[in-house]
Amino acid sequence: MEKLIIIGSGPAGLTAAIYAGRANLAPLVISGYQPGGQLMLTTDVENFPGFPDAVQGPELMMQMRAQAERFGTRFVDRDVSLVDFTAHPFKISIEDEPYEAQTIIIATGASARWLGIESEARLRGKGVSACATCDGFFFKDKHVVVVGGGDSALEESLFLAQIASRVTLIHRRGEFRASKVLQKRVLSNEKVSVEWNTVVEEILGKDSVSGVVLRNVKTNEEKRIACDGVFITIGHMPNTELFKNQIELDVRGYIVIKNYTETSISGIFAAGDVCDYRYKQAITAAGSGCRAAIDAEKFLELLK
Repeated sequence: MEKLIIIGSGPAGLTAAIYAGRANLAPLVISGYQPGGQLMLTTDVENFPGFPDAVQGPELMMQMRAQAERFGTRFVDRDVSLVDFTAHPFKISIEDEPYEAQTIIIATGASARWLGIESEARLRGKGVSACATCDGFFFKDKHVVVVGGGDSALEESLFLAQIASRVTLIHRRGEFRASKVLQKRVLSNEKVSVEWNTVVEEILGKDSVSGVVLRNVKTNEEKRIACDGVFITIGHMPNTELFKNQIELDVRGYIVIKNYTETSISGIFAAGDVCDYRYKQAITAAGSGCRAAIDAEKFLELLK
């Protein structure tokens, strides 16, 4: 029987582990076969407090893990295969190995949707990004491409227009799905141009982005444009498939928070991008991990 199991090992899960460890809860973190969350896919992180000269994403996550281990956190670097939240204590299976816990924090995060082309994966972190807030600074006075047509894509375009010299917005349809006010702002911004009915066929560059190959979906005509960065903004997918029919999810699949960090089931808490569709930042995930650990500690006190 574990006092606390934390599912996920990104900034939210590891911060929760640090706080829980300092509270003598001896947390067990199920970190998965690919621990560390999305920061493991990033390079320079310049907006996480305490690192004035930036820190590599993987290095930051390893430091957070070491800090959690210092306070007694244990790790299982495997994936959870099954959960059962229908009764207390809660049950989970890790490749058919059963565990029980008095309380659980879910911090499985969300994954960016990608185009699925080879060059995108090869150049990820080398000019290809899914977060303008995270990486826009590196493209000061440069030409960037944004892919998407929803609110997020237009918001990212407007944000990047304050930094980059030029923004080209690529949208596969002939009209945006975004709100009217965002459309008006984008279309009236002299630094933003739109390529309608267009998709990205390939991202060019060997060690960094040098351009993109575009295809018009109506005419099949292809063209190349030079650019320095590509931002993919076609949405995120919360990693909640494991929890369907176990706890309440919203229409997008994000975990619904009822009370501070508690889910629809008392004793099960959520932190980070798995319940945050708005901010999606390492620092906000870490903050919610802190809150979830404190809430889990209070829950355990009530069980005594």
